[in-house]
Amino acid sequence: MTATAAPEAATAETLPPGSSPWQLARRELRRRPAVRISLCVVTLFVLMAATAPWLGALGGWSPEEFDKSAVDPYLGGLPLGSFGGISPEHWLGVEPVTGRDLFARVVTGAQVSLLIAFAATAIVVVTGTAAGIAAGYFGGRTDAVLSRLMDLTMSFPSLIFMIAMLSVAKDVNRIVLMTAVIGVFGWPGVARVVRGQTLSLKHREYVDAARVAGSGSWRILTREILPGVSGPVIAYTTLLIPGMISTEAALSYLGVGVRPPTPSWGQMIAESVAYYETDPMYFVIPSTFLFLAVLAFTLLGDALRDILDPRGSRS
Repeated sequence: MTATAAPEAATAETLPPGSSPWQLARRELRRRPAVRISLCVVTLFVLMAATAPWLGALGGWSPEEFDKSAVDPYLGGLPLGSFGGISPEHWLGVEPVTGRDLFARVVTGAQVSLLIAFAATAIVVVTGTAAGIAAGYFGGRTDAVLSRLMDLTMSFPSLIFMIAMLSVAKDVNRIVLMTAVIGVFGWPGVARVVRGQTLSLKHREYVDAARVAGSGSWRILTREILPGVSGPVIAYTTLLIPGMISTEAALSYLGVGVRPPTPSWGQMIAESVAYYETDPMYFVIPSTFLFLAVLAFTLLGDALRDILDPRGSRS
């Protein structure tokens, strides 16, 4: 037995008979303290985004509400008090000049950022999985056309197109447009992973048995192929989310993403640049939330990839 095969065999021996990949994932996740912490942070951010209106109301301020009494008009609108105006009335301080509550804006920004990230990831995963399975299973002309489309999409300067598209489109829903534009350019990566997995699965014995038994292509794809590629797809999906969050933040930072008064972490970081010397907390707070969200999703995705797709993580 080789050195690389030994850990896999040891892991397999610890599993009870009939264990599913999800049971293996749960067992492995419980054994990794860093992953447990990441999972808690991810859960916290998801709950924060889902309950953003109620959390903002709990703090007593809406994200667009001005509080002129919390800023000093004689010092250029800087927050009154220490650490950016943190007080019992404003839990994370206030925004300079306007006095808008940072807690309300940060939790609403989490809702916007995660909504765009999750929706764009859903588009990428569904489109990429469908295209990858079709290319790998049917082969021939279907594979050639879809593979060339993947190459064309991946070679396109997506960031430049996103900036141009979002700059030109004025009177549209920015969240919907950002979700669609980000999703359009992300699916080829998933499609290539799924295509490779499908090529290795379509000649397995159970697939040939289903084909001989008279099962149609749709039944084989949904009952035999799709469950076989679900592990790598789920692991890849978790790794996509932090990239989507960063992309949304970058576009909003450049001024072509979510526009005021709708808050976004990237937009808040861009506005805080002018105050990083006089009010550093205005920069630190949204940056910290963005960093923790990306780090937590990345660590969780790496762990799921190691567990659900160990061959892919070593390649």
